[in-house]
Amino acid sequence: MRNRQTTCSIANGLKLLLLTFGSLLGPSESRAAETSPNFVVILCDDLGWGDLGCYGHPHIKTPNLDRLAQQGIRLTNCYSPAPVCSPSRVGLLTGRSPVRAGVVDWIPEVKEGKKTGKNAPADSRSLVHMRQEEVTLPRLLKEAGYATALSGKWHCNSMFNSTAQPQPNNAGFDHWFATQNNAGPSHENPKNFVRNGQWVGPQQGFSCQIVANEAIQWMKQTKSEKPRNPFFLYVAFHEPHEPVVSPPEIVAKYRSVAINEDQAQYFANVENMDNAVGKILEALDQQDSAGNTLVYFSSDNGPETLDRYPSANRSHGSAGHLRGHKLWTTEAGFRVAGIMRYPQGMTKKIPGGSVVDQPISSLDLLPSFLALAGAKVPAGIQLDGVDFGPLFSGQTIRRDKPLFWFYWAALNDQRVAMRDGDWKILAKLDGGSLPTHSNLNASNVDSIRNAKLTDFSLFNLTKDPGEQNDLATQEPSQLAQMKQTLESLYQEVTQTMHVWP
Repeated sequence: MRNRQTTCSIANGLKLLLLTFGSLLGPSESRAAETSPNFVVILCDDLGWGDLGCYGHPHIKTPNLDRLAQQGIRLTNCYSPAPVCSPSRVGLLTGRSPVRAGVVDWIPEVKEGKKTGKNAPADSRSLVHMRQEEVTLPRLLKEAGYATALSGKWHCNSMFNSTAQPQPNNAGFDHWFATQNNAGPSHENPKNFVRNGQWVGPQQGFSCQIVANEAIQWMKQTKSEKPRNPFFLYVAFHEPHEPVVSPPEIVAKYRSVAINEDQAQYFANVENMDNAVGKILEALDQQDSAGNTLVYFSSDNGPETLDRYPSANRSHGSAGHLRGHKLWTTEAGFRVAGIMRYPQGMTKKIPGGSVVDQPISSLDLLPSFLALAGAKVPAGIQLDGVDFGPLFSGQTIRRDKPLFWFYWAALNDQRVAMRDGDWKILAKLDGGSLPTHSNLNASNVDSIRNAKLTDFSLFNLTKDPGEQNDLATQEPSQLAQMKQTLESLYQEVTQTMHVWP
């Protein structure tokens, strides 16, 4: 595969050093040694591929993320596990396609005792959640001696802060400060945060700043109370998902370049998020003099469509040169901004500001972080992500299987997609006649499993990232190979995925 990497390597010697040092300690000390890297994952909500300064936005100012990219690497082919929020988050936390977990669309919140039992909706969406059986990244790192925390948006269950379904602590988070879905009633002065099972009441300020402050406070407290423990921090911003509300002083900066007040609000929303990232990075740098923290920044999916629903009037996100939006299986649905920084893994041969074209997915975080932490993936788990460590030494990441996306509620007709190397294939189901589905249950699973993949399109994404030139008829051998792999994946995954009653 073409690889423009000017980049990156995590010192293989560092891993050896960690393992050697760990062997001299007791079992628990070994896994929680001070030299184990910290991990900070920062996830935006509905951020477009082209919404950052370092990705070419002509107006939005994102100096902190631009600086992060200059200090680390910028990923041009970074993917989310799904083109919509809940499945994407489940995929990030499990390293598995969210379809396997039975989470295939966004999860509406259901209050405990409502819409269940005899009154449950036909599609059983009130039951959907990331089940206790799913093995998660924070749980595995916690077992390896890490302190773990979530600050921000959860969106991995329908019954939030209820004993009826697993909550963030059940997924392995020691500390959690979260909302079920969006900050409400808006980003400004939200009222729906819960801290470790307790409602905290109305908050003052804007959501991203509130989330950042919680994350910073937790880092400081953890460093004070458990100085030897490495940590995993998951910061899940609500921005720039609707309802978009931004600080007036930032909005004012964009009125001269925006087409209207709503667009100025959106631009300011992204900048406000960037300011929050800056606060987190400053706090991190103050306590991490050795640079032993890997920071990963990305988005859960692509940008929302303007005016797709009544309150989406400020959804002015940019997909850049990519086709489609959130909820699409074309590139803009799930190709997202991605930035990684790991100072201790950098050498003079790995300059900051590197650009990596190799495809990376947030599915890869679980196997990659475990490898760096000297921990093992439990036997018997079917992962769809891989260890991206080789890219840091300029090598090509080897995938046992291609990246794939099955989204039965997609807005475009081709609801199945797969990327293998430079190539991407898209397909309809039953010629486009299969109804849309936002859940898997006993009433629809047979039709989903038995659906035939039809109407294929083929694109060379290296030459045509905007998916403008369908090569299905011009590359029959490549199409045949991709078609066979995709059909095999579809059968394997749909036959073994979790189905709700």
